[in-house]
Amino acid sequence: MEDSRIALPIGTTLDRYIKKKQDEFQYATGELSQLLRDIALAGKVVNREINKAGLINIVGPIGAQNVQGEDQQKLDVLANIRFIRALTKGGEACAIISEEDEEITDLNNDGKYVIAIDPLDGSSNIDVNVSIGTIFSIYRRVTPVGTPITKEDVMQKGNEQAAAGYLLYGSSTMLVYTTGHGVNGFTYEPSLGEYFLSHPNMSIPENGKIYSINEGSYSSFSTPVKSYVNFCKENSYSGRYIGSLVADFHRNLLKGGIYMYPPTAASPNGKLRLLYECNALAFIVEQAGGSASTGEQRILDLQPEELHQRTPLFIGSKNMVSKVEEFYGV
Repeated sequence: MEDSRIALPIGTTLDRYIKKKQDEFQYATGELSQLLRDIALAGKVVNREINKAGLINIVGPIGAQNVQGEDQQKLDVLANIRFIRALTKGGEACAIISEEDEEITDLNNDGKYVIAIDPLDGSSNIDVNVSIGTIFSIYRRVTPVGTPITKEDVMQKGNEQAAAGYLLYGSSTMLVYTTGHGVNGFTYEPSLGEYFLSHPNMSIPENGKIYSINEGSYSSFSTPVKSYVNFCKENSYSGRYIGSLVADFHRNLLKGGIYMYPPTAASPNGKLRLLYECNALAFIVEQAGGSASTGEQRILDLQPEELHQRTPLFIGSKNMVSKVEEFYGV
């Protein structure tokens, strides 16, 4: 056998890639690079806990609710602890906004970045071994370093993100992120404990044939949403809905498609949170050539007014999102 086939190259590690690309970061002084490494490390720890969850009794509800009024799962709480601990010890984040915490966590340090995070997306799928994930946004604070965190630091539009990404815990664990210079995906190799570049320069097809929506709420959808769903059916699109936002988004990012969470009778403002779910994925999808909208407005242009503000979301292939907006009359 040829030597070249015996020892094939294993690829570019996340750490090496970040160092190589650091000059692309605005204000590049190393903090943002280290922040991404801290998130990647916490992702390794959470991945480990998820993989052994059924063996050490950390599946199922914990018996409490988060600020959203949703039942917390044991792994929700564990993931929140792991990410906050990693970000606190890293020192680059000055404040953390988490789905699991009612208030801002002010770290009272000289960090330059505000992190908004959903530590474990897809809680309803934890106990049935279906893909789940972590979503994060990174903003550069706007007030002077060392001063108390203010509303101005936290309530920033999505178009002001310095970086955003997600971790997907599925058949393999992946970290996908952008710093505003395209989207790249890294797959975790557990035997080496490293993320390797596996999906460089990710782009979403302009058109797709997949639509992802909870059709169980169809009767309470608005007329524009019903019209678009009917349009998908009439054109023989495939309905694919996992119920984990990250998993549905990731599939559509690779294959082309649209994910939709519109207003419903139960959630008149939509269910997904602007600061730590929608903004991050909207930044990623636009960097990959797609679109994200409320149906009437670009997600990244929304001005947050509340920490846990909800918004409708239509996200994915550009032409599919545009078609939804047509039904809304935009």
